[in-house]
Amino acid sequence: MLEDRRINYIELPSKDFSSTKAFYGKVFGWTFQDYSDNYCAFNDGRLDGGFYRSSLSSDSTNRGAALVVIYADDLEATLERITDAGATICIEIFSFPGGRRFHFLDPSGNELAVWSDQ
Repeated sequence: MLEDRRINYIELPSKDFSSTKAFYGKVFGWTFQDYSDNYCAFNDGRLDGGFYRSSLSSDSTNRGAALVVIYADDLEATLERITDAGATICIEIFSFPGGRRFHFLDPSGNELAVWSDQ
C-alpha cells in the first residue's frame, strides 16, 4: 500500500553489486533482486530501493548529498556489525537532541548513518 506524499523508494550508486549485497545482507538483513547488469533492487523489510552501477558515491559530509539514516535498537551492536563487515566509520557516535548516531562508508564509499533513541 502506497502512502501519498511519502518517500517510497531510494537509489544509491554501487561500484560492485557483489560486495554491496554481501554487506547490506549481512549487516541489515536486506534482500535483493537483480534486474540487469547495471541495476539491483533491495528491500529492507519495509522500504524498497535500488543500487545502480556507478563509480560515483553518495557523500553528505563533503559533497552535500542526501543522507540515508537507518534506525537501530542497539547502536553499539550495529556499529560492531558494520565494522566487522568491513565498512569504515567516518563519524564516530555522537549525541543530538533525541538520540545518538554515527556515520559510515559502505563498500562503494556511500555515506549513511545509523541512529538510536537509546
